[in-house]
Amino acid sequence: MRSKITAAVATAAVAAFLLTACGGGGNGSGDATSKEPAASGAALTVAKPDGAISTESNNPWLGDSSANKLGYKNVLFEPLAMVNPVGKNETTPWLAEKVTWNDDYTELRVTPRSGVKWNDGQDFTADDIVFTFNLIKNNKALDTGNLQLTDVAKDGNDVVLKFAESKFVKQAQVLHIDIVPEHIWKDVKDPTTFTNAGKPVGTGPYTLDSFTSQSVTMKARDDYWGGKLAVPTLYYVSYNDNTALTTALANGEADWAQAFISNIKSAYLDKDADHNVFWAANTMSPDVLFVNTQRKPFNDLAFRKAVNMVIDRPSHTKIAREDAGPVLTSITGLPTPVGEQYIAPEYQGKEFSIDVDGAKKVLTDAGYTWAGGKLIDPSGAPVSFTLQVPQGWNDYVTGISLIADQVKKTLGADAKVDTPDVDTWWAAKRSGDFDAIMHWTDSGTTPYDLYSDTMDGRWLKAGKDVDYNFGRFTDDKVTALLNTYATASSADERNAALVEIQKTFVEQVPVIPVGTHPVLAEYNTRNYVGWPSEDDQYATADPLQPSAAMVVTKLKPAN
Repeated sequence: MRSKITAAVATAAVAAFLLTACGGGGNGSGDATSKEPAASGAALTVAKPDGAISTESNNPWLGDSSANKLGYKNVLFEPLAMVNPVGKNETTPWLAEKVTWNDDYTELRVTPRSGVKWNDGQDFTADDIVFTFNLIKNNKALDTGNLQLTDVAKDGNDVVLKFAESKFVKQAQVLHIDIVPEHIWKDVKDPTTFTNAGKPVGTGPYTLDSFTSQSVTMKARDDYWGGKLAVPTLYYVSYNDNTALTTALANGEADWAQAFISNIKSAYLDKDADHNVFWAANTMSPDVLFVNTQRKPFNDLAFRKAVNMVIDRPSHTKIAREDAGPVLTSITGLPTPVGEQYIAPEYQGKEFSIDVDGAKKVLTDAGYTWAGGKLIDPSGAPVSFTLQVPQGWNDYVTGISLIADQVKKTLGADAKVDTPDVDTWWAAKRSGDFDAIMHWTDSGTTPYDLYSDTMDGRWLKAGKDVDYNFGRFTDDKVTALLNTYATASSADERNAALVEIQKTFVEQVPVIPVGTHPVLAEYNTRNYVGWPSEDDQYATADPLQPSAAMVVTKLKPAN
């Protein structure tokens, strides 16, 4: 359990590292009134493999906005604090000078950081925090983290947030909320459709300089509260696919990415062995098949069990993931060794294995038959389904292709592979218009995110479009147990709930776990050092995470 003291004592730490992050010259004071220009160093190009982004949208709450897809929202807007999913899982105050939870994590007291200015020159205040959280409280569509806010109020110079339930397992979801300026957003009629185009106002270290369908240019602020920035310009570029992105990284056209790279040693690392870096930060997040439990064939538990029994997970890790991360072995879905401590006693040492005969018996007992080698369901219809991931996501495309081939070969089901564009896939996964998709789960510092993201009925209360539990698994008992785990007042109560949660996960197969999902990142040290790494796990190196703002403040010239 993370100590509540950590966030308070980290205040001094953030000030210290922001001072040391200043690259070359300058007073490095972090004084927001400083007008020193950013260093005249090399630009960094941040790369994505999603194809052209044709429409500008700088709304931080919309998952399909250009700011979210490309990741530049993370250096434009900032959260109250950064919660580290790797390393020591520490909390570092950011726009807050201090964050303090009460004993049962139903109340958060926030002390706003002084001396912070929005990039239009206006002061950042407690009122902006109050406004932002009230905006979420009053607009259910913006509450993608299911915060369940009950009250938002100022108390002297502080802001006090109250919640209907404990946020012990969801501290990051609260602390990572992007704070927006009241003086801009108060006149917005519909925050769920507001594009915030043009010159978006944020507290972050960079401002939007230009937007085109080919690239987005972000310029370093000369009045950033955290001091002078070593990197003067960030270019965000979306390449057509992973292959094009890999080429760009290998030839130095791109500098920073979160992407799977085939044959990474020869394709990227060996191109500049002294400077090119790949880091797979191991977290408690697996890749899973979200199967649609509301329609055939995955509405049948027997079929879900059978598919789960024939997945070749070692081959997935070796071929699709190219050994980026360990094989997923525990039948609880928890990646090991990071999740070992949370595996219930009855499942300790119980690992996935291919059992084709056992899978066929499960199907036969449930009334399935075969005709000409093809699987026939109990109603007499051939079993068919489609696996989907976006085009260009090479590791996922390879992964679902391996699964489709394995299911066809072992069970005789007609498993098809489809690779739509990202926008189509994104809309389908949220609306439930799919048979099966490969996806990840959130990565928290407990198993809660894995099990909530895959089984929690509360995700389904948002309406037609959901942000997790895409397969729409429904079990009121497990939803209640997840709530108990999140709100328990003792470790014994929490552990008892986890045992039952894992039992449901193993026996009901709400999703099909496939492989580990470490946070991948590529960067080079030709011009800048100070990146996160296996030896310095102050954050992941993923530019799509809120911690991207922390990373750019830590970078300094290589010479």
